[in-house]
Amino acid sequence: MTDAASASALLGRLRGRLIVSCQPVVGGPLDRDDIVVALAEAVTGAGAAGLRIEGVARVAAVCRAVSVPVIGIVKIDLPDTPVRITPRLADIDALAEAGAPIIAFDATGRARPVPVAEMVARIHRHGRIAMADVSTRAEGRAAAAAGADIVASTLAGYVAGPAPTEPDLALVADLAADGFTVIAEGNVRTPEHAASALAAGAFAVVAGSAITRPEHVTRWFLDALGTG
Repeated sequence: MTDAASASALLGRLRGRLIVSCQPVVGGPLDRDDIVVALAEAVTGAGAAGLRIEGVARVAAVCRAVSVPVIGIVKIDLPDTPVRITPRLADIDALAEAGAPIIAFDATGRARPVPVAEMVARIHRHGRIAMADVSTRAEGRAAAAAGADIVASTLAGYVAGPAPTEPDLALVADLAADGFTVIAEGNVRTPEHAASALAAGAFAVVAGSAITRPEHVTRWFLDALGTG
């Protein structure tokens, strides 16, 4: 993908559709490359229009196995920043080489190794679509001003305060009202959440744990039963 027409066509495949994040619990029994590929094949076979995949090797393997658009990320803990989703330019280079047509990165306002605008420019240099994971409307506006093609609500609630349990539909609506291509992501736990996100103005919706992390879903049921 090297031009605006190609990028527009790829995004068009995701409009109003479900994207599934296939990121097993780290260290869990499903945390294997072959299982991630199997999960990707299973959900796309059921109709998922796109995937979000973590790790360069897994992105490459999934891109070889399926034909839907892949959002590639790298997660790494660095000593001098809380930013851990695709924090470095080298991560962008590796994800592009692995074949991810969309590269997502943390675009929050926290102390970061590389400015948001530089991250976006590097993604575009590879001819890829830049997806900015944000936690606030201000961050979304800043990312869009820096050239991000997609603004996602991925990190809403995770920068400050207790971890949320529902999607931030107000943020989705605000970003959509600003005219951005918005992907709703983060705590989309039910089909109703997904439908509500589209109604709030989301361009597309990402669901992850509810589909590909049975450990989390089991815990939700146990908590509801009071037996957790």
